[in-house]
Amino acid sequence: MCGIHATITTLTDSGLSPELRQSLINRGPDHLGEAQRELPCELPCADRDRRLRLYFTSTVLALRGDHIAKQPLEESTGVGSVLCWNGEAWRIDGRPVRGNDGETIFSTLQSSTSSSREIRDVHVLDVLRSIEGPFAFVYYDFVAGRVYYGRDRLGRRSLLIKTSGSTESITLSSIASVPTDGWEEVSSDGIWSIDLNTYGNMSSEFSLEDHVTKNAWLQSSDDEMVSSIGVFNKELPPPKHALDFSSPSLQILRHRLIESLKPRVLNVPEPPNATSDVDFRIAILFSGGLDCTVLARLAHELVPIDQGLDLINVAFENPRQVALEAKQPHLRASDTYEGCPDRATGRKAFAELKSSCPGRYWRFIAVNVPFEEAMAHKTKVLSLIYPHDTEMDLSIAFALYFAARGTGDRYVDQIEWQPSPPTVSTSARVLLSGLGADELFGGYARHEVAFKRGGYSGLIDELILDVGRIGQRNLGRDDRIMAHWGREVRFPYLDEEFLKFAISSPVWEKCDFENAFHPAVIDPAKRLLRLLADQLDLPIAARQKKKANRQDRERNRPSQGYSSGIYMSREQLNYGWV
Repeated sequence: MCGIHATITTLTDSGLSPELRQSLINRGPDHLGEAQRELPCELPCADRDRRLRLYFTSTVLALRGDHIAKQPLEESTGVGSVLCWNGEAWRIDGRPVRGNDGETIFSTLQSSTSSSREIRDVHVLDVLRSIEGPFAFVYYDFVAGRVYYGRDRLGRRSLLIKTSGSTESITLSSIASVPTDGWEEVSSDGIWSIDLNTYGNMSSEFSLEDHVTKNAWLQSSDDEMVSSIGVFNKELPPPKHALDFSSPSLQILRHRLIESLKPRVLNVPEPPNATSDVDFRIAILFSGGLDCTVLARLAHELVPIDQGLDLINVAFENPRQVALEAKQPHLRASDTYEGCPDRATGRKAFAELKSSCPGRYWRFIAVNVPFEEAMAHKTKVLSLIYPHDTEMDLSIAFALYFAARGTGDRYVDQIEWQPSPPTVSTSARVLLSGLGADELFGGYARHEVAFKRGGYSGLIDELILDVGRIGQRNLGRDDRIMAHWGREVRFPYLDEEFLKFAISSPVWEKCDFENAFHPAVIDPAKRLLRLLADQLDLPIAARQKKKANRQDRERNRPSQGYSSGIYMSREQLNYGWV
């Protein structure tokens, strides 16, 4: 993962402030590099020294390959093509990527020997369309005379754009500069390009905005495609059907999820400056809910047994609740944070993982955030989420921000709360998130409502809407928040191949709101995932309710001054990473 910044301008300054440079370094602490290109004005004009300048800056968080791949990647110093790459290419044209993905992509982009601008443009777009994984990029192709930029189909990495009022300057960046006005999120629904070829032949004013083109992810239009990835299976179930432990889809799910996890948890480099005696390279954003607990359990099957796995669980102080407990001591919990629903489910799932996988070194990190500390970081969090600025954005961002910081109370052998546990910070640079499972497997309450109103047809329509909106789920915002701490979040449920499997599977093989399946009541929502959890010896997680109950919501209701979403249930927040 990296921080990237690029400016196309007639000015002699890249516009990269010291503050923005530091923000980019926070994202990629292993390397900082810069490159520059110039396009002269070739026609006689009033300003004979007028040039179009391209400034590129990249920082690197090295997580792929056996060396730090310094960026920006250049054809040769000072001339030729340039690539700023932020992300992970797991596959190119269906083939797994070995070694450093940024270097592989740059080499593939450069592999065309044609001197034709049109042929080169087609080649570049074909390569970019063939990449699977989370990414954002800026690529200047010298032969095509174009700057290409964009984000992956699901928008899993951040890229912002700002155009000057004079339209003679366009800036692209992983994160906004201060002042933040004027920045917009680059849409993830296509690959964008800027044609620079006419610049040197124009004696009149040149507007960069007039030369921006959006190129579709798919070369042929298909209204049935969801998120430009696959076609949703709209088949209705046969008269008699059941989703239970004998269903073939159960073993297919396990295989597909393991295949998604493999590139995300294997061959992760050892973090530099690690202080623990145990090797921690992977951490799971962990509420103890179904989605993240299944990921933790399957990660155990893949990660070498001599490595530990961190489970990061966040709870916020609620001053309203603290004041209430002071007046009514009988309501007081042993610790104010222990009353938060996610803390309770997190500890239960931690105990279940320890029991199911006794040979693994599990470490539960209880991140407790006092009200005053949250407020002290509010300005920074607001700057990171820009251009998003709603209370809901801030609510989610607070949780992600302190989770990614990864500092909290350590629990290894002891499951229950202790009065003075040691404080630790995870050394893991890779975070796993369970986001996406609810959309794919019918995990939200509205999915059950859709079924009750419209049967399987209504449920299918609702799921298609949810999956189609993943690219607009503000994952770029989440990337800006978590990457601030020099960590990369990975989404196994949003792997392209896993998504294709999930949306091509009949809906009755994923959830079952029609049949009341029993063994000790496994809920219909996300039933296939619940069956997998039970098969993995996680019976409590398999039966974990998605929604917080009314009492939990009341306990977690925010006080004045907090963004209201912090204490909403996960159902209300509409995200499932913890």
